[in-house]
Amino acid sequence: MAEKLVSRLWDIPNSFKLKEARKRGAYTRLKKALKMKPEDITAEVKTANLRGLGGAGFPAGVKWGFVPKQSDKPRFLCVNADEGEPGTFKDRQIIEKDPHLLIEGAAICCYAVGLPTAYIYIRGEFFYGKKILDAAIAEAYQAGYLGKNILGSGFSLDMFTHPGAGAYICGEETSLMNSLEGKKGWPRIKPPFPAVVGLFGGPTVINNVETLSYVPFIVEKGGKWFASLGVERNGGNKLYGVSGHVNNPGVFELPMGTSLREIIYEHAGGVRNGKQLKAVIPGGSSTPVLKPDEIDVSMDFDSMMKAGSMLGSGAVMVMDEDTDISEIMHITSRFYAHESCGQCTPCREGTRWMSLICKRIYEGKGRRGDLDLLLNITDNIEGKTVCPLGAAAAMPIRGFIKKFRDELEAKISN
Repeated sequence: MAEKLVSRLWDIPNSFKLKEARKRGAYTRLKKALKMKPEDITAEVKTANLRGLGGAGFPAGVKWGFVPKQSDKPRFLCVNADEGEPGTFKDRQIIEKDPHLLIEGAAICCYAVGLPTAYIYIRGEFFYGKKILDAAIAEAYQAGYLGKNILGSGFSLDMFTHPGAGAYICGEETSLMNSLEGKKGWPRIKPPFPAVVGLFGGPTVINNVETLSYVPFIVEKGGKWFASLGVERNGGNKLYGVSGHVNNPGVFELPMGTSLREIIYEHAGGVRNGKQLKAVIPGGSSTPVLKPDEIDVSMDFDSMMKAGSMLGSGAVMVMDEDTDISEIMHITSRFYAHESCGQCTPCREGTRWMSLICKRIYEGKGRRGDLDLLLNITDNIEGKTVCPLGAAAAMPIRGFIKKFRDELEAKISN
């Protein structure tokens, strides 16, 4: 049985309270970190092979290392708690069940990189989670874990929550920063990258909730230990959220690299009502679909890429034999058309166009050539936009057509 780390308190009553969190080690790792050299903490995070667990999978320690040592501008940490990817519900669990773990991880990051201010950008719909998080931050200030001269170390840190307004695009790091600054949530062109020119023009680290929540354990037990929990280049544990047609949906903390088959059939209890598996979206709605004969694959960033899909946020969406693939295409394309910010012409026009075609296929009004037209549109969106939303819209549609073309053509011909 895998050792629980970020989910270890979830079944304990009042786990979100500082009193309960401290009983199980909260802030002891911060105390240890404040006695270490900042660069040694970053080195341990690099050794740990901790990847960005919001979906991008970029090595966290490497990202921290991009921040210049000296700068005359304010420096920030932005915690991405927007969690807008359909099918994803893991960060919300951390915020509601163990907010002090997130605060501790964020504080360690800020000390390691030299960031005196942290903003937690939380999805506006997470009203309950924000309430819990604000109370936890207040407890941390009162106990001396935030504020001036933390634990007598000379390091000071202020932390704030900032609710978004429910825009999927603001989960993209540069859109998040624009929203925090009070601007329209449009992505920025890179370079410059946030590590050099970020929030309010200052050096900025942006990490998601789950990523930062593993940092205290790396400080506690070391980077080599954390790396050993996972697979090569993909260290530690991972939260896999399973939804859809399974007997036991939920969030499961397992070693990075656990097979997709094991996640579905052992931890999520298999396909409900004894039905056959038809399709699996492995990492949230933007990741290409897999068929039943493709689920013997390691759920880590590199293996999923080789399998022709992506680990993404680790949101596993299971579909049984009765699922209408044209309906899933219709729902998916409609979502991305609605959430496109409109800045880029290929995304603004292309996602709307895809949505209209997918809708008519689903309604039984599809035309001969629609599938090839959809593929042509995806080719003219992906890689031609400022941010990855265009690719996120194009990849799943292409995947559905590639894997289920016969079913879709049959629907059109009927």
